[in-house]
Amino acid sequence: MGGSQQQARDTVIVGWTVYAPPGTDLVTTDRLRIRGEVCEITGQPGDWGRSPFTGLEGPVQVAADRVTG
Repeated sequence: MGGSQQQARDTVIVGWTVYAPPGTDLVTTDRLRIRGEVCEITGQPGDWGRSPFTGLEGPVQVAADRVTG
């Protein structure tokens, strides 16, 4: 199963939740460097909008994954 190159290899996915400054322009095709490793954005970036209490803009949230193996 998987051929000789695939045997004895485990796939490891490391996932990160990234909070970028307000107004950061991120799309699903972007890559981020997190702790020296290149990660791909997974899913649509989420904009937290403005706080109803302070009126300050919230962060832009994205999920990023690094897949090895």
